[in-house]
Amino acid sequence: MKNILNRLFDHQTLTRQEAAQALTDIGEGKCNDTQIAAFVTVYLMRSIDLEELVGFREALLNMAIKIDLSEFNPIDIVGTGGDGKNTFNISTCSCFTVAGAGYKVAKHGNYGATSVSGASNVLEYYGAKFTTDINTLKKSLNEAGFAYLHAPLCNAAMKNVAPVRKNIGVRTFFNVLGPLISPIKPTYQCLGVYNLKMLRLYALINQKIGTQYTLVHSLDGYDEISLTDTTKIVNNRGEFLCTPQEMGFSQIAQNDLYGGESVADAAKIFINILENKSTTAQRNAVLINSAAAIQTFDFNKPLADCIAEADESLRSGRAKETFEKFLAINH
Repeated sequence: MKNILNRLFDHQTLTRQEAAQALTDIGEGKCNDTQIAAFVTVYLMRSIDLEELVGFREALLNMAIKIDLSEFNPIDIVGTGGDGKNTFNISTCSCFTVAGAGYKVAKHGNYGATSVSGASNVLEYYGAKFTTDINTLKKSLNEAGFAYLHAPLCNAAMKNVAPVRKNIGVRTFFNVLGPLISPIKPTYQCLGVYNLKMLRLYALINQKIGTQYTLVHSLDGYDEISLTDTTKIVNNRGEFLCTPQEMGFSQIAQNDLYGGESVADAAKIFINILENKSTTAQRNAVLINSAAAIQTFDFNKPLADCIAEADESLRSGRAKETFEKFLAINH
């Protein structure tokens, strides 16, 4: 690691193999917290290279627990985090909305590192217990349509870096890696990204690994379709710029998406949406992100139809029912 750090401080990039080895050493506990902090800080000062990212991903997947959920062909709906906006749990709400609409969802998530409430925070708040037991995960997908993969349980390396990430308190390249290292290697992914440079990088890596994907980035900096500004959307079909109005919604204000000061605040917004008690702006943000995920299964399906499916899932109570079934299985 000392040699790697010296090279990085000298503005060199790592080969795919070197990147993989560095992450393997970190994952196996061979580096102290100071070295890990120095290593991740390099990537706050410069962009991550594609070969480095591929190497990091390979190392973490090699170290991850092996979980096969391919029979369900689920989608992963996730944001990178790190946008600094402290929104409520939009992608997690979207997961239950999409599952309530009849699709299989397997979300890979974590505690919030740069925001008050990550997916793991809000699910744990309502009593969910995290597991890697394959029978429980399969039962959850069969009966609720949703399974949750808590990143530190799935990958010891993520657990080793958790204190460093939390203490640094700003976005690190682990925010970049998180959506790429689900142990189930999902065929479908709907991913929110915090800047345009990352959007291009994810497009390249998704093409490389053969995922059917939708990448979204709101031009005012959100790692989701925020409806506060124009959104850049990249998928297997191409690249698009869409205003809120073009997607069928009114533009909303940034403070409409605020997640609050605590996990309890974010959890209240989360349940209000599933119970149809939220603000229109909060609900619309979940609807459009759910619709983008639904469309990822079939790009020929009109966005308006996908929005209608998401709307029906929430309005009918099926999204809430999905959440309750998930909690009953994962308690």
